[in-house]
Amino acid sequence: MRCGKMAAPPAAGAPGAWGGVRRRCQRLLYWVPVLFISSILCWSYYAYVTQLCLLTMTNIGEKVVCLVAYHIFFMLFVWSYWKTIFTLPMNPSKEFHLSYSDKESLEREPRGESQQEVLRRAAKDLPIYTRTMSGAIRYCDRCHLVKPDRCHHCSVCDKCILKMDHHCPWVNNCVGFSNYKFFLLFLAYSLLYCLFIAATDLQYFIKFWTNGLPDTQAKFHIMFLFFAAAMFSVSLSSLFGYHCWLVSKNKSTLEVFRAPIFRHRTDKNGFSLGFSKNLRQVFGDEKKYWLLPVFSSLGDGCSFPTCLVNQDPEQASTPGGLNSTSKNENHLFPAKPLRDSQSHLLTDTPSWSETAAKAEKGKVGMSNPALTMENET
Repeated sequence: MRCGKMAAPPAAGAPGAWGGVRRRCQRLLYWVPVLFISSILCWSYYAYVTQLCLLTMTNIGEKVVCLVAYHIFFMLFVWSYWKTIFTLPMNPSKEFHLSYSDKESLEREPRGESQQEVLRRAAKDLPIYTRTMSGAIRYCDRCHLVKPDRCHHCSVCDKCILKMDHHCPWVNNCVGFSNYKFFLLFLAYSLLYCLFIAATDLQYFIKFWTNGLPDTQAKFHIMFLFFAAAMFSVSLSSLFGYHCWLVSKNKSTLEVFRAPIFRHRTDKNGFSLGFSKNLRQVFGDEKKYWLLPVFSSLGDGCSFPTCLVNQDPEQASTPGGLNSTSKNENHLFPAKPLRDSQSHLLTDTPSWSETAAKAEKGKVGMSNPALTMENET
């Protein structure tokens, strides 16, 4: 019996080998910003703990308070930074991937309406409300899946990321559903870390310029420590403030630049449920976990409640939707199933399915043409 020959590895000069080397070099280069931040953090620890607290401060009480408070901020900073870097981005679940038969059908069909018909059948029972600019089903031809709402394909990671906010080079990771809370806490604790260093180092920084410090190596660490802390505080405060605004509006960075497009129209505030519910969607229901870098966000990242799912209250009182205006029709969406962990955010207001059931009782032999159109597609 003949033995099969093993495939020979690509030669050193083969295009495939050079491509592999290039990709490995790119992966190493992606870690340069993280190494830069880590080196700054290590130096700041040495400069603050050793040079400022242990060698420069003379008051024992001040020294103890500064060291204890500093290590609390340092621990929270490092913990949240670590979680942001090494928490893997979540990808769409299997139900959003096309089946083998759907993939074959999609490849056979010419581009256009026939392909959209295949995608509409695949997305029929999925909790999807957003569309492309042309009104088509959002589909990723690299991952071969129907994109969930707020999911985008990252060109750096080369995969679809749930509720993608942006790809951050400073953490060498995509910031999305799985680590957005960690990223916010990283910004918050890094800002507090820098503000604390700047505040406690200020008096010694002033002494440096008034020649009130002994002429030792510590004085230069104290000077550069204050400059670095003040500089990072300014940049971090603006970035943290921006993301706090995003949380309050339930938006991502990508959604600010391109508002989500729903079935009937574009709405930049389509996912906003009010400040309290927007906050809970990111930080969870249990407040004891809000300030800790542990995952507590609501949902699974594949479905999100939206204020546009609910029917307009005025339309519910109109029999059969006969007098519904175009504005009210913009609020009509199919009754796609939200996940249980997301649905409870809508308990304060009647859901679309409940409102539709009430409207059904008031019908007088007429059908709602808008509802019929949604069900057919």
